[in-house]
Amino acid sequence: MWRIDKRILAQFDFISMLLIIPIIITSHSLINEAVPALAQKQTAYIGIAFLTFFVVFLLPIRRMSWLIPLIYWLNIGLLIAVEFFGHARLGAQRWIELPFINATIQPSEFVKPALILMLAYLIHRKPPQINGYRIKDFLYLSIYILLPFILIAKEPDLGTALVLLLIGYGILFMVGVYWKIWAVIVGAILLASPLVYKFALHDYQKVRIKDFLSEKPSYHVQQSIIAIGSGGMSGKSKDEATQTQMKFLPIATSDFIFAFLVERSGFLGALAIILVYIMLILHLLSLSIFNKDYYIKVVTVGISFMIFIYMGVNIAMTIGYAPVVGVPLPMFSYGGSSFINFIILFAIMQNLITFRYKDMYDARGTKSFV
Repeated sequence: MWRIDKRILAQFDFISMLLIIPIIITSHSLINEAVPALAQKQTAYIGIAFLTFFVVFLLPIRRMSWLIPLIYWLNIGLLIAVEFFGHARLGAQRWIELPFINATIQPSEFVKPALILMLAYLIHRKPPQINGYRIKDFLYLSIYILLPFILIAKEPDLGTALVLLLIGYGILFMVGVYWKIWAVIVGAILLASPLVYKFALHDYQKVRIKDFLSEKPSYHVQQSIIAIGSGGMSGKSKDEATQTQMKFLPIATSDFIFAFLVERSGFLGALAIILVYIMLILHLLSLSIFNKDYYIKVVTVGISFMIFIYMGVNIAMTIGYAPVVGVPLPMFSYGGSSFINFIILFAIMQNLITFRYKDMYDARGTKSFV
């Protein structure tokens, strides 16, 4: 039996939830305007995501922490399975077909929350020293970051792999690593970059980089820039938003939804959404900085880095300042996997914050809402 205590309201982080709501509402409005059928699917994803939120929120995550390594290694197993049984689309083998239900899953999406939880588990068990982790501990933690990175990059899905890498090492940076280790890593990256470009990248990845560096952007980016420029200060009406309505803007509901947003709501609308993201990121970082609980610290900084990287890359991509890599605008672009992942991470965060004191669990194993 669940014992409900109204004092839960004193611990629950309402600020992050209130900041997510305008993102979801604005996104759904744009998707519904462009393709109503996709909006219906997105409504279903939102319903599933918030049902999942409540299920995950009510789990005794701290007492179930022994499951975290199993979840992580299960995801590694799925990534390995992609190599042997994966379903290929557009030259990339990233999906696994689910038998009997005619559906596919993309394991690389589920690795992100699994990695963040695994790092929280490991760092909680062995916190850093005063001057940060030394080389032995750093290399040990790096194994858990580099293993999924290598498997995902091999699919190939370099964009997702790099996001995972940045999230993992961003967490270690915030938690604390001895500064000389970072100096060596930065130097090694600068020296190895030309060799990686020449021998490690696929041809299509080199094409994307060349398109990005060339004076003339690709067709997708050209249309995106036209849509953004035509939005002006306050945007256009639905009938006048020709880039979207006449299908000049490609993938307007997912990869280039930011350009769609600017065409419809202009600079002011784009600024409003960006400010919401910035407030959400800063709020999550404040939860991390002012908290000594390493579970909360790692999960909050992991989510904030994830949002920052996705938002920064997606917006930079739409205005021609980054290669087109198919990174969605967090909780804004159409799609179920990414949206549900973010909501699961927020559910885990809310659980860790709300039930962070031992007296919130009674001796019988029932949850006391404080």
